[in-house]
Amino acid sequence: MTDSQQQKVALTATAADSKKRIWSIVGASSGNLVEWFDFYVYSFFSLYFAHVFFPSGDTTTQLLQTAGVFAAGFLMRPIGGWLFGYIADRHGRKASMLISVCMMCLGSLVIACLPGYGEIGLAAPVILLLARMFQGLSVGGEYGTSATYMSEVALEGRKGFYASFQYVTLIGGQLLAVLTVVVLQQILSDEELRSWGWRIPFFLGAALAVVALWLRRSLNETSEKKNREHRDAGSITGLLRNHTRAFLMVLGFTAGGSLSFYTFTTYMQKYLVNTAGMDARSASGLMTGCLLVFMLIQPIVGALSDKIGRRASMMIFGAGAAICTVPILLLLQNVQSSWLAFALIMLALIITSFYTAISGILKAEMFPPEVRALGVGLSYAVANAIFGGSAEYVALLLKREGIETSFFWYVSAMGALAFLVSLMLHRKGKGIAL
Repeated sequence: MTDSQQQKVALTATAADSKKRIWSIVGASSGNLVEWFDFYVYSFFSLYFAHVFFPSGDTTTQLLQTAGVFAAGFLMRPIGGWLFGYIADRHGRKASMLISVCMMCLGSLVIACLPGYGEIGLAAPVILLLARMFQGLSVGGEYGTSATYMSEVALEGRKGFYASFQYVTLIGGQLLAVLTVVVLQQILSDEELRSWGWRIPFFLGAALAVVALWLRRSLNETSEKKNREHRDAGSITGLLRNHTRAFLMVLGFTAGGSLSFYTFTTYMQKYLVNTAGMDARSASGLMTGCLLVFMLIQPIVGALSDKIGRRASMMIFGAGAAICTVPILLLLQNVQSSWLAFALIMLALIITSFYTAISGILKAEMFPPEVRALGVGLSYAVANAIFGGSAEYVALLLKREGIETSFFWYVSAMGALAFLVSLMLHRKGKGIAL
């Protein structure tokens, strides 16, 4: 074989390998998008179904009760992070991802078909809570496994870019949920949405999960047999015994990152309506635009992290969140212009993107293969359950008590914590500083 023929074969093999990797990213990301769409539909449509399951009290009280159920779903994430981390490290990433998307599908179907308080009384909010906990278990396992899978599929030197698509699809799930709100608001009246229209997105999410299941069935396994058979594979004891510092660091910067993320995405729609006085349709449209831009900039920031390092990216996020959160939320309290509101929210989301774009790959780089999915999933789920999942509930509770600005300082303080933890990363952003 001549040199030119060998070169052509090598180029063909490289192209085929790249195509295979891209398809793997797309397959894993598609399931990720569906899972997060199903999960966020609850939050974005709670304005329309809060009265169905919690009929007594004013609007803030009803939203507070639905936010409590939302937070309860997050409390199941540590269990999901442990369970699916064990499955992924011991039995393979693919098996874990297939099971998680099936569970999300079932949870959505239950909520879509669930009668209200008027039909079955107290059983309605109880079953709603159980369905959300089931979904929380699923999502708790989804993050760690998909982050691990994408980090193992991605090409060296472009891992930040490839791994950023985890949050592209995560935000895409949010965006699809908001777009569903906007479309249904145009088609149905407010009365129809409150009566039965809110059930439509839950049926849609269940149907999309079937598509995600089909896509994930074609994925190749990335874990090696020797790692799956390692004595510490999927073991919490092995994880905490050998990687305690990495685990605690991930807890630290995830606490700040997830709190900022949920404040300016999930909670922001309610903040615009309940605090700034914006009508629900305008708030939905505004958040649609914000989430679209936020989604599109993830690969840009991810690629930037490949150049400047994960440490620098995390420091930019931590410092930005600590300094800018309070002024942004104070200005949004009395904002009159939609364009000014858009600019303020986007400033917050750009800062947050320095965390979200590299979140998965940074955590995956801190753990060895035999405990990688468990290390990423469990540490993320614990911090996310305590700080991210409670964001809405804490914000609404403090608002009801008349000290809403305390929440602003809380978010800012957690950003400062993320900055301090980031200082312990290696200058290249991988692992822990010695």
